[in-house]
Amino acid sequence: MKVARLHGVTDVRVSEEPAPQPGPDESLVRVSAVGICGSDLHWFTAGTIGDAALDRPLVLGHEIGGVVEGGPLDGRRVAVDPNRACGVCETCLEGHRNMCPHVRFAGHGHNDGGMRELMAWPTALLNPVPDALSDADVAMLEPLGVALHALDLGKPRVGWTVVVVGAGPIGLCAVQLARVAGAGRVIAVEPLEHRRAAAAALGADVVLDPGDPDLLARLADATAGRGADLALEIAGTDDAVRIACEAVRPAATVVLAGIPDEDRTTFPASTARRKGLTLRLSRRMGEVYPRATALVADGAVDVRAVVSHTFGIDRAGEAFAVAAARTGHKVVVTPGASAAPGTPGAPGAVTA
Repeated sequence: MKVARLHGVTDVRVSEEPAPQPGPDESLVRVSAVGICGSDLHWFTAGTIGDAALDRPLVLGHEIGGVVEGGPLDGRRVAVDPNRACGVCETCLEGHRNMCPHVRFAGHGHNDGGMRELMAWPTALLNPVPDALSDADVAMLEPLGVALHALDLGKPRVGWTVVVVGAGPIGLCAVQLARVAGAGRVIAVEPLEHRRAAAAALGADVVLDPGDPDLLARLADATAGRGADLALEIAGTDDAVRIACEAVRPAATVVLAGIPDEDRTTFPASTARRKGLTLRLSRRMGEVYPRATALVADGAVDVRAVVSHTFGIDRAGEAFAVAAARTGHKVVVTPGASAAPGTPGAPGAVTA
């Protein structure tokens, strides 16, 4: 099978390797599509993420869709849950698999991910999906789940004003989810013009540039001077955290879902203290695949519009470079896609 491995900073090599053999309670999955996440880009551009560093050639990719070959789900199209939690520790038993201290996460550390034609994975972590979803739609269920988990932490109420700081792929999902959750107004803050345009097209009532010297005044105007009820920070920068804290009203919640380049986040203490803000830190996602799948299948969330580029696995290195340049939105690699070329992604998506 073909495999794309990261050997060092920006060094992605495609090679042939033996196909994996499923172990007990595992199934073989032919990977149809795998999205490149912001966390993958941390590995690609820096060789690190948080306190973890690349110490062996690693197969990246945790936004994975595929088709099962053999076993109880033979022939089924599935979304692959990348989170192999232990299932028996106190954290898991309390319902927080996403925070399991013993987790083996696809495409992280010593655990190979989905940027390959075939992968063996626990059958219990394979989530069947309807045939109406494209291969790229299925890969997008994981980033949609991350956005859904972040929104859940904010406990939104119908009619609230929600600010989304960062309109990358997860932010664009968050904009749509806020609308589905009954937000009265959705505000997106994003430095890149094409992503501001996408946020507006996908449901944001107001889109703002964080570089605007009048940003705070525009936020005040957009919230009638009271501030937003909830902010979702999905950019991973201190400036984004600052904007999120400044955008909300007193006693509001700010959910931090972005991953900073350095293993440190700061926020304006005086603003947060005077407002009595609640800061919630979001890690990956909870048990949201059934909800995410239903939202896409029912047309409530359009993930296909978030996909801007697709590449075959032979051009995986180029795919990472395009994703790192941030000239589009979600970049998807199709290692063993059954769909016709160009099928994944939105109309007009670039297929290579």
